[in-house]
Amino acid sequence: MASTSNPDTHESPQKSVYKDPDDGRQRFLLELEFVQCLANPTYIHYLAQNRYFEDEAFIGYLKYLQYWQRPEYIKFIMYPHCLFFLELLQNPTFRNAMAHPANKEVAHRQQFYFWKNYRNNRLKHILPRPLPEPATAPSSAPPASLPSSVAPPAAPPPAPTPVTAAALSPMQYAIPPGSGLAKTDPRNASVDRRKRNRKDG
Repeated sequence: MASTSNPDTHESPQKSVYKDPDDGRQRFLLELEFVQCLANPTYIHYLAQNRYFEDEAFIGYLKYLQYWQRPEYIKFIMYPHCLFFLELLQNPTFRNAMAHPANKEVAHRQQFYFWKNYRNNRLKHILPRPLPEPATAPSSAPPASLPSSVAPPAAPPPAPTPVTAAALSPMQYAIPPGSGLAKTDPRNASVDRRKRNRKDG
């Protein structure tokens, strides 16, 4: 007698749920690394050149990665520009524009200028400006004369104001102000050369 299987008598197998062996640590690290790679305009250009931005699944992945902007995840980001570029990559116009090398260079240059001037620009808005000192009229009474054997104490050098001391750029330490070394600017030299050629010729 052949047994026929009745679907009502057998229990359906339970759906197996995938369980990460490391509780998602590997996935977390991979996504963190990928998101931080987006801080590099050259990498974004590479993705655009290889047509990753034409794949709807990849665009969906970029939308999914926006969870890195939440406070519980943002504390792990070391390169905050990646979040700015991740936001820009949600725009199809930006994705298409990054396929062109000139746009990659513009993004890279703007990123460099931001890094170069970030500290100084931030300090301008954070540090309080010193109050202007009131002008005092010189006193008309002569100072009391000191015995000739006692020299007057030397006045301490004026302390730099907190704004000027803290606002110095790292580049300003290379050549001290007022030094005899001239700053060379190749742009100015070429302009002068062209002017001389026009006058001579």
